[in-house]
Amino acid sequence: MFSSVLFSFTHAATFEIVNQCSYTVWAGAVPGGGQQLNQGQSWTINVNPGTTQARIWPRTNCNFDGNGQGKCETGDCGGLLQCQGYGSPPNTLAEYALNQFNNMDFLDISLVDGFNVPMDFSPTTGGCRGIRCSADINGQCPTELKAPGGCNNPCTVFKTDEYCCNSWTCGPTTYSKFFKDRCPDAYSYPKDDPTSTFTCPSGTNYKVVFCP
Repeated sequence: MFSSVLFSFTHAATFEIVNQCSYTVWAGAVPGGGQQLNQGQSWTINVNPGTTQARIWPRTNCNFDGNGQGKCETGDCGGLLQCQGYGSPPNTLAEYALNQFNNMDFLDISLVDGFNVPMDFSPTTGGCRGIRCSADINGQCPTELKAPGGCNNPCTVFKTDEYCCNSWTCGPTTYSKFFKDRCPDAYSYPKDDPTSTFTCPSGTNYKVVFCP
C-alpha cells in the first residue's frame, strides 16, 4: 500500500497552463476539467502516472452562468466550464500519454481538430525538447476551412476518407501541407506520427502556453 502511494506522488506530472494571449481563454483539460484564464493567468493540474488519451486545449468566446453551464465559440465541451469530454473543433490540442513504453511520456500538438489559438507545449524538467505551433493559421486559413474563431481541419468540413484517414491508405494532402508548412512539429493529419510525436522521460513536468 505505502509503496504505491509513494509512487503516485513521485511520478505524477504537473501541467502548468498559462494564458499569454491578449484575450481571455477558457482552458479545457481531460483529465482536469476547465478554468477561465484572463491574460497572464495560469492554472496547474496534477495528472496521475499511466494516464493516456489526455489533452489540454484552449476555448474562446465562452459564456458560462454561475452553475458553469454555457457555450464556447471554439473548443466547447458539451456546454460545461468543467470539461468531462473533449472539445469540439476547431481547437488546437496538446495531447499526451504518461509513463508508457520504456517509461516514456508521449506528447504532441495536434491540428487534426483544427486550430484556434497558438500554443507551446514544453517540458519544464526532464531535459527533452518542447513543441510549438505559433503561426497565424487563423489569419491565413483557406476560405473553405474558415470557422468562427478558428480554422477547421479538412476532415471536419469534408468528412471524406482522404482527409479523415478512416482507412490505412491516406497520406498528406494540400490542406494538411498548409498546416504542416506553418507548424512543422504539429500533427497535420491523422497518420502524421513520424514527425509529430515526441517523448520525455516519465516524471517530467510540463507547461502549456496559449499565445507563446
